[in-house]
Amino acid sequence: MTRTSFPVQPLVGDAIAERAARLREGHVVALEWLRVPLLAAGRRVPHFDPADGGDRARLLVLLETPGAGMAALSFVSRDNPTGTARNLGRFLDAAGITRAEMVLWNSVPWIVHAPGARNRPLRRGEIAEGLALLPDLLRLLPALRVVLLAGRVAREAAPVVARERPDATILTMPHPSPTYVCTSPAVPQRIGAAMAQARLALDN
Repeated sequence: MTRTSFPVQPLVGDAIAERAARLREGHVVALEWLRVPLLAAGRRVPHFDPADGGDRARLLVLLETPGAGMAALSFVSRDNPTGTARNLGRFLDAAGITRAEMVLWNSVPWIVHAPGARNRPLRRGEIAEGLALLPDLLRLLPALRVVLLAGRVAREAAPVVARERPDATILTMPHPSPTYVCTSPAVPQRIGAAMAQARLALDN
């Protein structure tokens, strides 16, 4: 296997096929190689979104884990047809954070749910295993300025980020899932404030 022949998961639909065709672009090739050991172990791991900044990103938004409904999808993307993705895109747009500036990923990057099963809480061992992979990603982001940790699980990555990238600003916010966003007006306010802080840190 060469350094540009990493495996691509099966895709459906013209839009997804178009996105898949971009996975050989230079800004995502190195990131995509992070998926290879997980795929070899039988894990289902969505792709990085080549429409985002890839390894040129200055902002990493770290979510928790791909949802159960992601089994038929292929990307960690604000374009996924989910409430979480729509909320995330809305908050990023409101803060003026462009796609080229950022990359999205998950604390536990593989789909933990059995096919057809509902979402379940992450297990401690899964979280520990996922966070152990994070340093490899952080080393591939030379322009990184800000890490935005979304949700309870992602917040556990803060010590890893602080150790590996002491030059980066670490921010936290609630997870953008509709389950959380709709619980209180304070939740979207906190997300918006964190996004505004990220924008400010990127500009300074």
